[in-house]
Amino acid sequence: MDPRTSAQDVHRCDLCETAIVHSYCDFCHINLCKPCILDHILDEYEKHKIVPFQERRSTLIYPNCVKHPQKNCELQCRECSTFVCSSCMASDQHKGHKFVEVTEVYKTKKDIIEKDTKEYENLISPKYEKIVIDLENQLVNLDGGYEKLTTTISKQGEQWHKEIDIVINKMKTEISEIKDKHRDILQKHLEEIKQIQSLIKQTLLAIKEIKNSTELAPTIKYSSKIRDFSKLPPKVKVSLPTFIQKPIEREKLYSLFGQITPLSTASKENVLSPNQPNASVRELLDEPELVATIQTGDNGLRCVTYINDDKIWTSGWNNEIKCFNAYGYLQQTIVTKSGEMPYDIAVDVGRDLLYSDWRVGTVYKVKNGQTEELIRLQGWRPSNLCVTCTGDLLVTLFSVDYTQSKVVRYSGSTEKRTIQFDDKGKPLYSGNSYNKYITENRNHDICVADCGAGAVVVVNQDGKLRWRYTGHPSTTKTKPFQPWGITADSQSRILTADRDNHCIHILDQNGQFLRYIDNCDLNNPFGLSVDNNDNLFVCEYNKGNVKKIRYVK
Repeated sequence: MDPRTSAQDVHRCDLCETAIVHSYCDFCHINLCKPCILDHILDEYEKHKIVPFQERRSTLIYPNCVKHPQKNCELQCRECSTFVCSSCMASDQHKGHKFVEVTEVYKTKKDIIEKDTKEYENLISPKYEKIVIDLENQLVNLDGGYEKLTTTISKQGEQWHKEIDIVINKMKTEISEIKDKHRDILQKHLEEIKQIQSLIKQTLLAIKEIKNSTELAPTIKYSSKIRDFSKLPPKVKVSLPTFIQKPIEREKLYSLFGQITPLSTASKENVLSPNQPNASVRELLDEPELVATIQTGDNGLRCVTYINDDKIWTSGWNNEIKCFNAYGYLQQTIVTKSGEMPYDIAVDVGRDLLYSDWRVGTVYKVKNGQTEELIRLQGWRPSNLCVTCTGDLLVTLFSVDYTQSKVVRYSGSTEKRTIQFDDKGKPLYSGNSYNKYITENRNHDICVADCGAGAVVVVNQDGKLRWRYTGHPSTTKTKPFQPWGITADSQSRILTADRDNHCIHILDQNGQFLRYIDNCDLNNPFGLSVDNNDNLFVCEYNKGNVKKIRYVK
């Protein structure tokens, strides 16, 4: 036990290890008593920061500048995302760049860390603890379960033995009955023959008497019966029954005896849902706020996808996919392999870029700067993409003749499920090549913005239709409802872009309209994405801007 902290949880000085702590060096992270403070700062190191123990770890420690070690970095370059000191600001490397105070970035990250900490403590850790307990219980009960299984098989064997004994005894009884019938047949025939034999003996005695007699009348009246007795009765032959043994077919016997199902390792999706009791509820703001505007320079801006707290990918009506940082500075540009416009973009669980190329019927993956083919289609063209919480890929497809549409779930490049028709065999989606942006809600619903049908179509993870949303009556939104981009937030709310009415519709997970986002000067909103903090990114199709909007508390 540590003597510095063991006695009634009293903190001791890290230097003398006996006196009660009084102060704290917020730079060296050392507990100090009053006498030891002087010893600690005698090295005249200028960065020591002595504070009351209760205020420990309250002093911000700025990073040292790599190029100017004598200076601290109090700013971050918005374009380069690197820490800079005052000397770096004046260098040619950062000429014309904009800067932000690191304390501002620090505060933002601290808020994210605080949110993540609560989620780890209240949601993720308890879930994993529950999984561990469940697995341990399964291991404890493993022997008992298999013992029950073998006992059941033994009982089945005993039952079979009983049934076999019953069959054998039944066959023995049948044989005994057949034997009795056999005996009766032979006995009856024997009696008939003996009767004939008796008649023959009587006839023979009568003939002998006539033969030895000299009387005329009996001899003259004699009538021969040789012909009658010469005709022998039919010979009765009764064959013994036989037992026809059937060969023992072991495989057939095995199948008749029963069946052992193979060991199943199929996993059930175990997803952390913010709708569970431990998750924090985030309500809608009374008035959504425009946080930032990123100018991409692309006309016909169609797609945006969130990477992390610092970066997003965008694509428009050209062959370039661009990465911007949080301050709107271009970080990377990728040109599509075919030179054609990407139909949609997404980011997988490894934060690698995915994009669909409808002209060549392929979904590509960009990993470590290399573009590789992920899915190649025949007879269908890939449209829009969504990476699910389990890492699967949902793709909306349309046929090459533009008459059919469907949703396919892939695991890697392997097709797992196709969703195309409802329970009555009718198509769920309109048959055309219009964008059908897709997202997975936190409750595993699959949501498609079918602009060709003027509806948001939502099915459950098995493909069963849950509901359709065809717009909300409004006196100010006069154009027909045609949804384009679609996304879902941590509260299972669904957001979809109404391009012609210059607004965003917010729905609950059951398709009930909640409100519009129409106060941020949106112009032709198209592609949508949300970050981990439920900030909304909106593509403005004509202007080529991405607007970051805060709409939850």
